[in-house]
Amino acid sequence: MTVRFQADADLNQAIVTGVLRRESKIDFQTAFAAGLEGMRDPEVLAIAAQQGRILVSHDRKTMPSEFAEFVVSHHSAGIIIVSRKVPIEVVIEELLLIWGASSSEEWVDRIAKIPL
Repeated sequence: MTVRFQADADLNQAIVTGVLRRESKIDFQTAFAAGLEGMRDPEVLAIAAQQGRILVSHDRKTMPSEFAEFVVSHHSAGIIIVSRKVPIEVVIEELLLIWGASSSEEWVDRIAKIPL
């Protein structure tokens, strides 16, 4: 199955826009479209999991531990933590690579960081 992404509320919107400009076939839902603004991490993880979307977030402080706690009792489509220090162009390239070279099944209950 094809990888689908969910932007966390903290993710730089330029990343979503850049990915979709490069490949319009990618299913990359914005935080606004999902109604994530103001939600706590467990709720965000639950919504992404219910929709089978890999969560893409800048939150390196709380999201990894929240994810670890979440996958104890639930399945997740996965999460990608993006460093704010990485140039946007690099993040876009790596997300395109993930979309093009992997399947959603490979990401179940997995956490990764960009840069890979």
